[in-house]
Amino acid sequence: MSKRIFITGSTGFIGRKLAMKLADDGNEVVALIRSMSKTKDLQHERISFVEGDLFATEALEHGMKGCDEVYHLAAFASVWAKDDTFKTVNIDGTLNILNAAKQQGVSKIVVTSTAGVIGPAIDGPVNEDTARQVDFFTEYESTKYESELKIKEFVANGQHVVIVNPTRVYGPGPLNVSNSVTKLVKQYIEGKWKFIPGDGLSTGNYVYVDDVINGHILAMKNGRAGERYLLGGDDATYFQLFDVIADIGGTKYKLYKMPLGVLLTFGKVQLFMAEKFGRQPMITPGWVRKYLYKWSVSSAKAQSELGYEVTPLKQGIQNTVDWLKANNV
Repeated sequence: MSKRIFITGSTGFIGRKLAMKLADDGNEVVALIRSMSKTKDLQHERISFVEGDLFATEALEHGMKGCDEVYHLAAFASVWAKDDTFKTVNIDGTLNILNAAKQQGVSKIVVTSTAGVIGPAIDGPVNEDTARQVDFFTEYESTKYESELKIKEFVANGQHVVIVNPTRVYGPGPLNVSNSVTKLVKQYIEGKWKFIPGDGLSTGNYVYVDDVINGHILAMKNGRAGERYLLGGDDATYFQLFDVIADIGGTKYKLYKMPLGVLLTFGKVQLFMAEKFGRQPMITPGWVRKYLYKWSVSSAKAQSELGYEVTPLKQGIQNTVDWLKANNV
């Protein structure tokens, strides 16, 4: 049955694909956008637009009027910010969405968080209930965690909100900050990527973008209020990841290990320059320290409760390489 659905972050890597999928499935989608100039990739007969941001209360309430569901994907996910942008967008912005949804009587909300809030895998793959054992590495992680705590308060007061926590997302889509893994795939198959972080044995979890889209929709349909669901894929070390890319790309290039000490020093210099001159850093010490840990993830809860399915890494990378080549990206 067709629904009226409000979505934030619709111009992003995941958000655009989700909006198009929901519209293709026959739903009326209302997309919050900051500028009409950003809508060229969102043209669909069942997608309409409301211009504004997470702090435009009237626009939010107008956009949600008559909506059955809200997907909140908008976030600030940069490496660094010179002010309180992480808190303002990721915490205050989320509260505005939940308040507007309550005001308009929206029945269900799905909020996109990140697997990073749970932390690295110290004692084996993490799950939704794993207690974090190390401090947060980035403001993005910490503000997303605080946002989840605030969401629990809304759920306690009767709102139906479900949280999804994707891991490292990759696949066809804009080669932006949110799709950095695909940028890496592209650079490697073109022979332009030369380094491997640390000893190459740091484990990450890589999830194909279509799985994340389906995970959002399944969380809306089957998710329990107040619960979080890890939307992951396959675990792989950097060596394993590059071996898969090389096998599919057809050429194996030599990679040089980049000692973490060197990366850490580089990150400190970048952070100093950012704080002194306001120039966006390529990486910060916090991001470098993530390489010291394994980030293995279990998606068993999403699989058993939501019906979530995982595309194997090899198939997902194959799809991604095929898309890069076919579109000459």
